[in-house]
Amino acid sequence: MTPPRKRLRSWLIFLTFLLIIGGASAGIYRLRQVQAKVSFPVAPIHKGDFLVIIRSRGELKAARSRSVYAPIVPQLRIAWLAPSGTVIHEGDPMIRFDSSAAQQQLQQKEATLRQIQATLDQTVAQSRITLDQDNSDLADAQFTVERAKLEVSKQEIVGQIQAEESRIALGMAEQRLKTQQATVALHRASETARIASLTRQRDNAQSDVDITKTRISQMEIVSPLTGFLVFSTNYTQGNMDAKPFKVGDNVFSGMSLAEIPDLNTLQLEGKIEETDRGRIAVGQKAIVRIDSLPELSIPAEVGSISPLAEQSNEWPRTRSFKAWSPLSKPDPRLQPGMNGGMDIIINRIPNATSIPAKSLFTHAGKPVVYVEEQGRYTATEVQVLARNPDEIAVSGVPAGSMVAMVDVALQKDKKK
Repeated sequence: MTPPRKRLRSWLIFLTFLLIIGGASAGIYRLRQVQAKVSFPVAPIHKGDFLVIIRSRGELKAARSRSVYAPIVPQLRIAWLAPSGTVIHEGDPMIRFDSSAAQQQLQQKEATLRQIQATLDQTVAQSRITLDQDNSDLADAQFTVERAKLEVSKQEIVGQIQAEESRIALGMAEQRLKTQQATVALHRASETARIASLTRQRDNAQSDVDITKTRISQMEIVSPLTGFLVFSTNYTQGNMDAKPFKVGDNVFSGMSLAEIPDLNTLQLEGKIEETDRGRIAVGQKAIVRIDSLPELSIPAEVGSISPLAEQSNEWPRTRSFKAWSPLSKPDPRLQPGMNGGMDIIINRIPNATSIPAKSLFTHAGKPVVYVEEQGRYTATEVQVLARNPDEIAVSGVPAGSMVAMVDVALQKDKKK
């Protein structure tokens, strides 16, 4: 190989080596830039109405609810229950008890009533016959007395013996009249007492029949309103075996069987810290969110606030106020007992610049954000106008920019 060719080949090798080194350097530089861009999470700066809120946690409860109790009927046994945990409409059957024993008692009491009524009717008929006979006998006795008086009035024109016989006959007739009058009075009193006794027996039997029919009519309990059906816990077997009422359970009169919250009166009951109590008031707007339905944002309004702080049953013990916000448009999927939160709007700042709360940091005692521009982060001092749990209203940065969600200076120091 000639020397010029050797030199050309050396130069080609050298140039190829330079190209490889340059390409590798450019790749490393681009890789570092890409790594710098993606190493820090960023978020945009928004501009618009900023809502100053107080966040509260709580659960859904119904402002209107009806308890269902067992009727005043002995020996109740549940024969059928409506499905628990479903919406039940007003007037729909929810509980049926076993009425076979009551039906048998009703048949027996109705038979007794019919027997007593037949005896009463027979007694009344016999009393009328006796009364008619007594009245006839009494009329005959009165007629005999009148005729005897007429015979006595003839003593001036008849003999003394006949006149004396007439007076004796008059006395005997008057005596028989008194006897008949006493007999009539006795029969009337006796029949009246007997009829009264049978009437009381008939009324008592009728009362027993009515009571039994009333009990049978109470063997089916219907829903007093449209709401969410929740059966109570049956503690008759002890606290360890306590379960909601089911078919076959024996029930005592007056026991609480179920609770029906009205789903149209749902409201969120939230806890308010003592430090926030002075900033909220009845009538303030609120936004309710439910944990199990995160896509819902339900408009509401603070309806009432507890006048005194209440101590919780949790440990450690805490004291807080309670606020209730009725839902203006409750979703049909909502149920009492669902956990959620409400954001009570205490102020509104129009055309405010807001950043995520996690993007604000403090350097040298001043609030700063790291504004991202083409992979570079610049610490910019801002003024805080208002704070929320998730967002902060600030001034000093333009809307539409991107800010870092981590402390860039601190992260760079760690990398060094």
